[in-house]
Amino acid sequence: MIVDDQELLRNGLTMVVRSQPDMEVAAEAADGLEALKALESLRVDVVVMDIRMPRMDGVTATREIQRLDDPPKVLALTTFDLDEHALAALRAGASGFMLKDAPGEEIIAAIRHVHRGDSIIAPSTTRRLIGRLVAKTDTAPDAVLKVLTKREREVFLGLARGASNAEIGADLFLSEATVKTHVGRILTKLGLRDRVQAVVLAYESGVVTPGER
Repeated sequence: MIVDDQELLRNGLTMVVRSQPDMEVAAEAADGLEALKALESLRVDVVVMDIRMPRMDGVTATREIQRLDDPPKVLALTTFDLDEHALAALRAGASGFMLKDAPGEEIIAAIRHVHRGDSIIAPSTTRRLIGRLVAKTDTAPDAVLKVLTKREREVFLGLARGASNAEIGADLFLSEATVKTHVGRILTKLGLRDRVQAVVLAYESGVVTPGER
């Protein structure tokens, strides 16, 4: 589903998606309310969601989508790289965000990543976005780390710094498959949806701090 209040952009994204032999656009919506109404009777895998829209914005709509049984993945679209609304969308349950002016092939690749359950935010963007905008919570680092094994803590720190599975594996002398297994266990233990939420939690709890490498 493509959700955007700009008809021209909706049409453009629809054409890009429909150019792929294994993808189809099941529905379009001009705002969050229309999207939620459509999802009452329609099953989709991924919602490409504009952040700023009239009536119901993308952050609110994303939060409401998470209340559905077996909710679709959400890929948020934003105009600005360091947009506080993008962070709000991640907190609301989006699996990542892309800039609206990204090339079509990058948006298609992002949709595929989100569908697989991966995050699609570049590590450098993740660090800058979270480091600049996140606010500390009452959750202490020890409360987050105590449920993890020593190795899982090492992998979690790599995640928090925006490293890929391959980069974490190289640092810890582990195979990429082993890192992927650790990441899955970490997300389960911490009750997180994806690695983007792991980054947010790490900064909010103080496990890592802005600017830390």
